[in-house]
Amino acid sequence: MTSHPAARAPQQDRSRATRARLLAAAVDCLAELGWHGSTVTVVAERAGVSRGAAQHHFPTREDLFTAAVEHVTAERLAAVRAHADDLPAAGPARTEAVVDMIVRLYTDPLFRAALHLWTAAATEESLRDRIVALEGRVGREAHRAAVEFLDADESRPGVRESVQATLDLARGLGLADLLTDDSARRSRVIRQWAGVLESTLRPERP
Repeated sequence: MTSHPAARAPQQDRSRATRARLLAAAVDCLAELGWHGSTVTVVAERAGVSRGAAQHHFPTREDLFTAAVEHVTAERLAAVRAHADDLPAAGPARTEAVVDMIVRLYTDPLFRAALHLWTAAATEESLRDRIVALEGRVGREAHRAAVEFLDADESRPGVRESVQATLDLARGLGLADLLTDDSARRSRVIRQWAGVLESTLRPERP
């Protein structure tokens, strides 16, 4: 006897909910405990599921944590895009708002979790290729979003490099914030860099 599609729907919903809990728990564990403290068992316990259920969705530890960072990164970028309509009109205020938005992507718990994966990938072959590919996709999407929000014309000399420098600056500010609260200095840096970026995006015409 075959199952009716309607009967399968609740099971599929439960499976999706379990997967979502595991992904969220994996990011939380990475951010709080680091790579070595974040075992599949620890994540499963935090998600409220069995280790077997966790391994059903993610056969290996590497599968779980790379999927978790990729999933939450996609959600964060989608949330950023959802608030794009709230940005000021084109000009210095918008540029500063966009730079601040990008920096916030790199100063939240997700960045801390991703950093633990990067560090582990530096010495663990099983992770390295996955993380390099993941960071490539995330970097391209972040760059694309920045260009869109800034209304940047990358055919102009120096514009593409300046947009990339904004992303690199955001990562650096995220690193500076890991051990101490760097918010006061970060605000001044954001304001200064936004002015430099605006002058590159829209130089005054004679």
